[in-house]
Amino acid sequence: MNTYFKLTILFLAMSLVSCEDVIDVEVQTAPSRLVIEASLDWEKGTTGSNQTIKLSESTPYFDTTTNTSVTNASVKVTNDDDGTEFIFAHQGNGEYVITNFEPVINQSYTLEVIHDGETYTANETLTSVVDIDNITQSIEDGFDDEELEVNIFFTDPEAEENYYLFKFQRRGDLLPVLEDGDDEFSNGREITWWYEEEEDEDTDEIEAFRPGDIIDISFFGISEAYSNYIGILIEQSEGTGLFSTTPVPLRGNCINTTTPDNYAFGYFRLTQVVKTSYTFQ
Repeated sequence: MNTYFKLTILFLAMSLVSCEDVIDVEVQTAPSRLVIEASLDWEKGTTGSNQTIKLSESTPYFDTTTNTSVTNASVKVTNDDDGTEFIFAHQGNGEYVITNFEPVINQSYTLEVIHDGETYTANETLTSVVDIDNITQSIEDGFDDEELEVNIFFTDPEAEENYYLFKFQRRGDLLPVLEDGDDEFSNGREITWWYEEEEDEDTDEIEAFRPGDIIDISFFGISEAYSNYIGILIEQSEGTGLFSTTPVPLRGNCINTTTPDNYAFGYFRLTQVVKTSYTFQ
């Protein structure tokens, strides 16, 4: 009886192993595209003359290529009013830099990138940002009334529509968090913007803010067009819900004037930014 039982287990194990089939799944691929990271941010209190544009090439999701830098492009930005050209010099690593850029609020600029015989262009206007009036902490405004959140106070200008972008990054965290908004329901009034981190109940990792934590804050004034773009990008980065549409490649404002179908990823933006930090007490 004991021998019969052992043989039964052996045959059952063999049958289970023999039922394993290798399934080849065909993964969709897309052609490599130029990726243009052209965020020209003028930090308040500086001249804004030092700027960097990064160029790379997209790769398939499962590709293990680590060096995708574009090193043979020509990059320049032109002031559309007086025609002044700002030539960005390549540094050998996909970064193109300039040390004499001249930012002008409400001025329109045109980006031109020439790569592999094709020309990409984009146009954007430099958008200003108001000062931050005050930064505090509380446990009153967030989703969890037992956890700390940071509160940023600023006064929205009444004369025009305004669009804002916040970047929050706790020191020690790998990635920042982006949040966008506008003044549709608060035009001309003081706005309080709060941000909190919540406990991750699935992993038991402590993510909520604690006394002593330092959070770096960047506050941008952005154009309506960029607000529409970054809003979709933030939504896609947070994943899809039950009734969400499937994310698709997000196209920015960089147009290939040589071969329109071979468009680039990325965005050319010009913003003014306030940078500060806050230490939780």
